Amino acid sequence: MCHEGCLNCMLRWKLWIRPLFILLYALAALVFVPLFLVKSLEDGFNKHDQEILIGGVFVWVAIPLSLWEIIQHVTHYVQPKLQKHVIRILWMVPIYAINAWLGLIYPEQSVVVDSLRECYEAFVIYNFMIFLLNYLNMEMDLEASLELKPQVKHIFPLCCLPEWEMGRPFVYTCKHGILQYTIIRPLTTAISIVCKSYNVYGDGEFKASVAFPYLLIVDNISQFLAMYCLVMFYKASAAELRPMKPLPKFLCIKAVVFFSFFQGVLIQFAVYFEIIKAGPDSDQDGLSLSTRLQDFLICIEMCLASIAHHYSFSYEQYLTAESPSRGQSCFYSFLAMWDMSDVRTDVREHLGIVSSSISRRIRGKSMYSIPRGEDEYSNLVSPRMPNSMPNPGYYQNENDDTIIVNYGTVNSSQPAKVHASSST
Repeated sequence: MCHEGCLNCMLRWKLWIRPLFILLYALAALVFVPLFLVKSLEDGFNKHDQEILIGGVFVWVAIPLSLWEIIQHVTHYVQPKLQKHVIRILWMVPIYAINAWLGLIYPEQSVVVDSLRECYEAFVIYNFMIFLLNYLNMEMDLEASLELKPQVKHIFPLCCLPEWEMGRPFVYTCKHGILQYTIIRPLTTAISIVCKSYNVYGDGEFKASVAFPYLLIVDNISQFLAMYCLVMFYKASAAELRPMKPLPKFLCIKAVVFFSFFQGVLIQFAVYFEIIKAGPDSDQDGLSLSTRLQDFLICIEMCLASIAHHYSFSYEQYLTAESPSRGQSCFYSFLAMWDMSDVRTDVREHLGIVSSSISRRIRGKSMYSIPRGEDEYSNLVSPRMPNSMPNPGYYQNENDDTIIVNYGTVNSSQPAKVHASSST
């Protein structure tokens, strides 16, 4: 009888998980906050302790709001192709908040602590782009729709660039323009950690003898290209994205990722040129001051971001009349959240396309000069087995071990295009 009662209780976990979560969170606050105050008072409760306390209040408000929204998506996992990427985006707030707060507590380890946050911001941009692609391809043939649209013009200051051909070339240019940041950002982060270990990084120092200004330039260019591709894609597909209410989602991504990045750069400039100075009683140098200011502001901003994410990426918008009432099991949803096979496949495809496009551009051929038709997807992705064709409606593959990527291949059953020239 007792065993059956426990089993029934576990099966009805959705009824008691929220009160239990709130109770445990309240107990943790009642235990750790007094301990921190007592220790801080013993040390004199200096400005550093005040920053940690104030930042911690905002962080420990932001984390439960974000985690609760993530849990709601996991328990109502009815549209996996979309919600998988939404969940990854929602993890941005807890990761940013915890990293920033740890940076306040351990400022001497700021380069190492911030590395995860820097890598995850590139991962968030990638997931947002795939989220948009999957949403559009659920409703239409995106490439065919873009081919019928007027040419999208470049935006200042890149208005002098050659126009991106509408259709497949436009989609893949935007996708791989964003994907390059997903690769470059972790590389520059790893280089910064290595340089830090050899004392040649020079965080916040704009000198030719340290690595910091060079890595900052590379990160700025890479992030600008990613942001530009995202804006161009939104400009081309704004009408199709309107039912999803994309503007709040775009603002959330840009505010957290791009604004926080350039905010840090501005703070480093201001501290380096002594526009912002440490107080006379401060025992921190300029480098620590810029790091502390950035981490403290992020702690506050993540609390605001968690509220914005609650409304912009709510699970309720995926509960349609056609969707199942419960969705997939929570265990499957949790495992799918951590499955990175799609990222590995896209990165591999990106590297292959970059190397292939270099040779094709040299020969004057388009990177995506594949004729459209009923087998157009098979021109890009060829199954290893006869019946292993992935779903062509999405820009990621369920099993990266069952496909190979072809670049520039043409189905022999399709007639070749003949360009007739008029004779004089």
